[in-house]
Amino acid sequence: MPTARQEILNKLANAINPLPEKPDFAAPLYPPLSLPLDEAFKQCLERVSGSVYLFSSEYDLYKQLNTFLSAFKSQSVVCFEDEIVSALKSSGFPLLEHLEVPENMEVGITGCEYLIARTGSILASSAQKGGRKMLVYPPVHVVVASRSQLVENLSDAYNLIVEKYKDNLPSHITLITGPSRTADIEKSLVMGAHGPKELHVFLT
Repeated sequence: MPTARQEILNKLANAINPLPEKPDFAAPLYPPLSLPLDEAFKQCLERVSGSVYLFSSEYDLYKQLNTFLSAFKSQSVVCFEDEIVSALKSSGFPLLEHLEVPENMEVGITGCEYLIARTGSILASSAQKGGRKMLVYPPVHVVVASRSQLVENLSDAYNLIVEKYKDNLPSHITLITGPSRTADIEKSLVMGAHGPKELHVFLT
């Protein structure tokens, strides 16, 4: 027959919650995406006031981009990436060539390293032509990209950029998720205070 002391100890032992199961650290951190990568990216970026235009061909993309840019003065549209410049000129847009970022820039057109579908983020780097200025100076930032640059998660993009540059990583790698925004003053949301006020992604 257990003693009073043993009964008390047994009650205490039974009252202690059992240890939780050991977490599966190898399990995926996020659930699988329910949409294709391009649609998931579009949905996420548009939630934070970005715009995404999906195309089935480069011809359609640059035709629509030409129409989009027609609302701006051609001398205020800046792009340093040769492939995009060539395609824009072929589409009929009178793009001027610049040696450096002009003060009157209204639209900056860049490529990107990768697009992250889960968060609607653009991963860009200083290795791109035009450098950091093209990511923060223009009031309107246009990104031209392809579906081959889409990845599901940030970790995928990080692994790919490390593999791409190996020991020569760019000095600046940044994530862009929507237009620039701040609510520092009286919690009033202001767009474009520290970077582009508009962000448009043209994706083929």
